[in-house]
Amino acid sequence: MATLYTANEFVLFSVPASAKPINNSGLDTDSWLQQQLLGGKAFVSKFEVPEFKIGSLDTLIVESEELSKIDNQMGASIGKIIEILSGLNESNTNEYKTIPINNVPVPEYLENFHWQTRKFKLDKDIKELINMISGESSQLDADVRATYTNYNNAKTNLAAAERKQTGDLSVRSLHDIVKPEDFVLHSEHLTTILVAVPKNLKGKFEESYETLAKNVVPGSASVLSQDSEYILYNVHLFKKNLQEFITAAREQKFIPREFNYSEELIEELKKEHDSAASLEHSLRLQLVRLAKAAYVDVFMNWFHIKTLRVYVESVLRYGLPPHFNTKIIAVPPKMLNKCKTELIAAFGFLGGNAFAVDKNGKINKDDSNLHQYASLVDTEYEPFVMYTVTL
Repeated sequence: MATLYTANEFVLFSVPASAKPINNSGLDTDSWLQQQLLGGKAFVSKFEVPEFKIGSLDTLIVESEELSKIDNQMGASIGKIIEILSGLNESNTNEYKTIPINNVPVPEYLENFHWQTRKFKLDKDIKELINMISGESSQLDADVRATYTNYNNAKTNLAAAERKQTGDLSVRSLHDIVKPEDFVLHSEHLTTILVAVPKNLKGKFEESYETLAKNVVPGSASVLSQDSEYILYNVHLFKKNLQEFITAAREQKFIPREFNYSEELIEELKKEHDSAASLEHSLRLQLVRLAKAAYVDVFMNWFHIKTLRVYVESVLRYGLPPHFNTKIIAVPPKMLNKCKTELIAAFGFLGGNAFAVDKNGKINKDDSNLHQYASLVDTEYEPFVMYTVTL
């Protein structure tokens, strides 16, 4: 049982009900899998596959290709959801096992998997079931991605708002520093410019600011604030000479801060950070809730697609009536290749002419017939129905 919870890889395995392993043990398939596979270290459980409505052989082949594509898409979708949750520190390294499925841990869900007949009714044909399952999963994936985009935008806006609050005086927002009395307000001719001056240029600025443009009010510069690098001054001058002053100040490495004093604007800027923080927090909670819920639903749908895939491939491989022995095998860590090798050694005969054997009776995977057949059927063709799920 411990293997069930330590395994990161599971194998969905299907052979004809009548098939027995090639070995000298005399065991039937179930006993061999339990006792002999990987020296009895694998955890083997029955994988319940219901009987589905099937059409023609041609239809099954088309559905097999469609299921393969959807299987990969849904696996990628789950990977994206896990990536999002990990980025939000809502998941640990063993991602698939952090969120329960139907209130049970993922390994238990896989061990006791049952088709959801109320949701995906078995009176529908395979094509309808594929469309229902994939359609719902695509919508969930799209919803998560859209919410993730909205959250990232809110996060970017919050970071920009925080920079305005925490940067130095040459870049930060000044709305919480300046006061109405720092400005000449409601004058037809006069205005006020704010200038961030590097501390090492303090003397130079105070000596020269009156000459940077015509019509600067003499002695009007006052220190409003300072930080470790800059001193913030205000200077009064005629409006018509403002651009001349800005250009000259920049040439002297003084930094004009264009700031039009407005009570409404200052109030708006004060609210900007709080609003950005509130939106980011709200969207983060929404994203976490949605991603966790979507993970559960997409994961369940994914295994319904895999169930259909096992069924369709078993019918294509072994024919009708559909009497198959289907199992889910929890493989101990780092033993997947050994597991596959032992399964092929025991059930390779099911591949028929697609697999040649060498003089020792072992399957020769370099056989040219195999490669021709594999190119027609499956690039990872095995002599029986087998799909690996890595968690």
